[in-house]
Amino acid sequence: MKDVVMYTTRFCPFCIRAKALLDSKGVPYRDIAVDSQPELRREMMEKSGRHTVPQIWIGDQHVGGCDELMSLERRGLLDQALA
Repeated sequence: MKDVVMYTTRFCPFCIRAKALLDSKGVPYRDIAVDSQPELRREMMEKSGRHTVPQIWIGDQHVGGCDELMSLERRGLLDQALA
């Protein structure tokens, strides 16, 4: 299984949904909280080109945010991306 990395904030409802989906599938992930870490938020923005959370990577592939992760799941492609 590929490594999953998520940049999040604690109270973001989209972050919570993305984590819940991965948790329900038993997928481990590295959660990088950017709440009070401006340097980590900058790192996220440089890597993704986006300023919103969550920003999610599966292996080296930038998935995007919660909507893109949910779309992969709805289309039956998330398990394949994780393999």
